[in-house]
Amino acid sequence: MPLAQTYTSVPAALARRVQPAPLGHRGVAMALLIIGSWAALLTFLLAFYRPDWATPWPYLLVLAQTHLYTGLFITAHDAMHGVVSPRKWLNNALGMVTALLFAFNWFPRMLPKHHQHHRHVGTAADPDFHNGRHPGFLFWFARFAWNYVTWWQIALMALTYNLLKLAFPMANVIAFWMVPAVLATLQLFFFGTYLPHRGEHAPDNAHKSRSQLRQHVWAFVSCYFFGYHYEHHDQPYLPWWRLWQAKEAG
Repeated sequence: MPLAQTYTSVPAALARRVQPAPLGHRGVAMALLIIGSWAALLTFLLAFYRPDWATPWPYLLVLAQTHLYTGLFITAHDAMHGVVSPRKWLNNALGMVTALLFAFNWFPRMLPKHHQHHRHVGTAADPDFHNGRHPGFLFWFARFAWNYVTWWQIALMALTYNLLKLAFPMANVIAFWMVPAVLATLQLFFFGTYLPHRGEHAPDNAHKSRSQLRQHVWAFVSCYFFGYHYEHHDQPYLPWWRLWQAKEAG
């Protein structure tokens, strides 16, 4: 089945809501697990691993690191909705850290833009929206990147790359630090913006969003349940690790 066909419209009458629940320490534990796993795997891949590109293992490790990079951004995204920790300072601190680790994104700059997306989804005031009636993936991605990527991010990435290659093999730095960041950016855009929001939406679709079919394993692997996108817009108080419950309820 083509990936585009795994996203479907959600009739408003079928969207049932999951009640909020106290976060406790679970959101922080999830955030620290993702940060720790990302840092541990990256340290191993840069400092100790010598890839044999004739085997499938290096490619699988690239995909694993890509998935963890995506988790960094998803954690920063949850922090924008205040669902990483009930303590605001800790929530925002973890959002700041995970955003910076994901290609030096600046959390205070991303925060208002993301809430603007939620308030004005699918309109000219939506920073994630492409004005074209049927925009192609590349044109939409280029506009998306123009809205979010800054020159100082590119400069910091270039500086970090040059510092890392002084300490580690350049091929490892490119394959396991640079490439996963690019792939994760494409993954987040494709599964979390392009597929859910492209094309026309029914008049009763208040969130102008589609949702991934109910396949929890694939939904986690593809984008940490972020493909359940209508559910996210409808219930932004749910952290990523509870979105599957909203899909079950619907």
